[in-house]
Amino acid sequence: MSTPGILAGLIGRGIQASRTPALHEHEGDAQALRYLYRLIDADLLGVDDSALAQLLDAAERTGFTGLNITFPFKQAILPLLDELSDEARGIGAVNTVVLRGGKRVGHNTDCLGFAEGLRRGLPDVARRQVVQLGAGGAGSAVAHALLAEGVEHLVLFEVDAARGQALVDNLTQHFGVGRAVLGSDLAGAVAEADGLVNTTPVGMTKLPGMPLPAALLHARLWVAEIIYFPLETELLRHARALGCRTLDGGTMAVFQAVKAFELFSGRTADAERMQAHFASFD
Repeated sequence: MSTPGILAGLIGRGIQASRTPALHEHEGDAQALRYLYRLIDADLLGVDDSALAQLLDAAERTGFTGLNITFPFKQAILPLLDELSDEARGIGAVNTVVLRGGKRVGHNTDCLGFAEGLRRGLPDVARRQVVQLGAGGAGSAVAHALLAEGVEHLVLFEVDAARGQALVDNLTQHFGVGRAVLGSDLAGAVAEADGLVNTTPVGMTKLPGMPLPAALLHARLWVAEIIYFPLETELLRHARALGCRTLDGGTMAVFQAVKAFELFSGRTADAERMQAHFASFD
């Protein structure tokens, strides 16, 4: 009897440093699956964002089992799908697409991935007010996770005001009035905050730097990132130097991959094994 085969991929920009292929393939090997995971990097291909539909078509035609979706396509992919899971529909962003039976079904595993990271890495931090930078696809999932995990008041900062307001409206619908607002005074909000979460791409290997002035950080803050290449961003380095408790993007990366593996393969992933493999990259 032949071993079942899975062909999966990641569509995004600047993703050559991604650890996702190794995570999936290592777990596939451990489960005796023929598991191939390929990077589909729009930067490397030299195509603009409008090529997303063609990339998805090509993956479907060439027999991909499923795709992970990352920056900057987590919301742009929505109109190209046939169905959405309840979570993906609620969040308004997709990071995992299952291609099966002629249908494209979108899921969101970022939300549970970030929530698991918060529970494991910062289980007892104050959650009265949290500042979140960014309201894109990943930011939508993280904001849902933060409010679901007990953050009382979330202040969002987003360069695209319309996108920021759309997320606030979405969160209000799900969690009630006043739980999330669009911020206008970053310095004031951070000064009063218990926590700071960066969901912008600033700090990635391809977009180095700080998503806010380092002078705004203070020792009472806990600081979380969703970026994991590099694992220590400039933001986390500054925060740690001040004595802040911090959370890197590693746990979110692992646990969104755990769920995506299960959606692609139909098998239960060994989360501890995947975490250990991720840690071995350092």
